[in-house]
Amino acid sequence: MPRPRRTADISSTTTWSPDSWQDRPAAQQPDWPDAHALQSVLAELQGLPPLVFAGEARSLKASLAKAGEGKAFILQAGDCAEAFGDFSADSIRDKLKIILQMAVVLTYASGLPVVKVGRIAGQFAKPRTSPNERLGDKELPSFRGHAVNDNAFEEGSRRADPERLVRAYHQAAATLNLVRAFTKGGYADLTQLHTWNQEFVAASKQGRRYETIARQIDQALRFMTACGIDLSSDAAVHQVDFYTSHEALLLGYEQALTRQDSLTGDWYCCSAHMLWVGERTRQSDGAHVEFLSGVENPVACKLGPTATAEEVIALCDRLDPEKEPGRLTFITRMGSARLGEALPELLRAVEVSGRQVAWVCDPMHANTFTTASGLKTRRFDDILAEIKTFFAVHKQEGTSPGGVHLELTHEDVTECLGGAEQVLDDHLKDRYRALCDPRLNARQSLDLAFDIGEMLQTR
Repeated sequence: MPRPRRTADISSTTTWSPDSWQDRPAAQQPDWPDAHALQSVLAELQGLPPLVFAGEARSLKASLAKAGEGKAFILQAGDCAEAFGDFSADSIRDKLKIILQMAVVLTYASGLPVVKVGRIAGQFAKPRTSPNERLGDKELPSFRGHAVNDNAFEEGSRRADPERLVRAYHQAAATLNLVRAFTKGGYADLTQLHTWNQEFVAASKQGRRYETIARQIDQALRFMTACGIDLSSDAAVHQVDFYTSHEALLLGYEQALTRQDSLTGDWYCCSAHMLWVGERTRQSDGAHVEFLSGVENPVACKLGPTATAEEVIALCDRLDPEKEPGRLTFITRMGSARLGEALPELLRAVEVSGRQVAWVCDPMHANTFTTASGLKTRRFDDILAEIKTFFAVHKQEGTSPGGVHLELTHEDVTECLGGAEQVLDDHLKDRYRALCDPRLNARQSLDLAFDIGEMLQTR
């Protein structure tokens, strides 16, 4: 039976169910033109196998609890929005490569285990500032991600189509199948360190620094073997745990993939290991928070620059009433100047509440701007500055910086400005391929990993 769940009024309880969110106001939902077609698709999804399993979500929760204690570091990274069709074996492998490289750099620098969480196998929907967008004298519904409509600025392409939800499910399933094969089938073996360095990265300053670390790890492994330590049966050397996450935006889709665990009787949303509620949908009495309040997955919440201590505690009460380590992660997205002012009060409020949450820095979203040519971009220096401020505030407050949340790609794109291999304003148009927001390329991502590693060393 579903367990009683606390409401925003902590003194009362209500019974949660996978559809109880429907009694709350639901922001950012598409205007589906055919309600019957939508219900038919959701019924089909409800009959399909889960994408992830309850035991995997519990394992991630345990790792996130360590990050909340300062005994691990979270690397949550991937595309801003996944694209239909962009899931070849090579593409998935190369996305995994850059995250594995970054994790090695962070672990080597800090001595901490890195919890690897991808924005992958489900990040097909995006919230929008406005329901419509205008190009010239033409106005159409906004692009809401490939699970809803297409990015082509045409009337037919922008119509919300529920059949896309089924396609999102099948692409997520295929992606997960390959991710599991790569991470558990030998590709993530520490003896493969050198193969993760992509050709266009290897010749760069960052690539050479990475190769130095890879050689040193090789030497350490050979030394241990020479000392008689048998590493052949040690799974930690040959495999990695890799988890998936996305914003739980399309509530009908998430409900359709919610299952009751046969071992515990608890409800899990089986579309991803970890789900988050965004800055635009984090109302404590809203539908998104209601849905996430009842699933046993680890959950996260984005906090923008206007977040108050009262709002954060209300979210804690709704999403983590039992004060369970690893259950709740707060992801700040404020910009470096605002972060330094706003974060201390939030940290203190959560500390006083007696909760052990993980704090993660998203340095991407508050640092986006549009150039004169109309391209959205971010400056590497602004991204780095926000992460430095995040670490500095945690040091000041005596709390633990739990991780970073990054939008990046394995590709050699020119979408964000700066980095060691300078991307300048004039370069943006050369290889700008973002479906929605600008991403760090592989060189910039590795560059940032070295910078974060140095912060972890001196923490």
